[in-house]
Amino acid sequence: MTRKTRRLWLVIICVACFGTAAALMLRAFSSDIVFFVTPSQLTQNAQPADRTVKLGGMVVANSVKREKHGDTPVSSFEVTDGQSAVTVNYEGVLPDLFREGQSVVAIGSMKNGIFIASEVLAKHDETYMPKEVAEALKKSGKWDPRFGPPPDAASWNSMTVKDAKKSLLPPPAPAAQ
Repeated sequence: MTRKTRRLWLVIICVACFGTAAALMLRAFSSDIVFFVTPSQLTQNAQPADRTVKLGGMVVANSVKREKHGDTPVSSFEVTDGQSAVTVNYEGVLPDLFREGQSVVAIGSMKNGIFIASEVLAKHDETYMPKEVAEALKKSGKWDPRFGPPPDAASWNSMTVKDAKKSLLPPPAPAAQ
């Protein structure tokens, strides 16, 4: 075997090893990717039961129910994007900043029409809203950011963008005497 042939085989082996390593890394990354979905996307497009997703939206007012099964706290609440709502079950302690009417991100999967969350994220103050949740509210017509902060979740069923504009207009000036 000549020197050129040995060098060629060495290059071919190195390229094959690099390609195999890259393929294994991409496969590992693809199994860890978690997609963000809104409640309306989740109800319209059925997700496989074993697929983990991030569900983002606002917690519906008066929907939080807390129980205890043994020593473990179990919570159930609804998350909405203004178009549809999804019931979320979570086994564990909810974050301190978790509140009704505020945005939340739950990581988990759908089982029998209920979202089973393995983790609930609520690291924000009352004015923060994840970008994806804000986009979903704008798309549904429930909020226009030009007219102030997002509406309270309790008013979403009846509110339209037109109502939001009216509520944020300054009151009429009193008549001059």
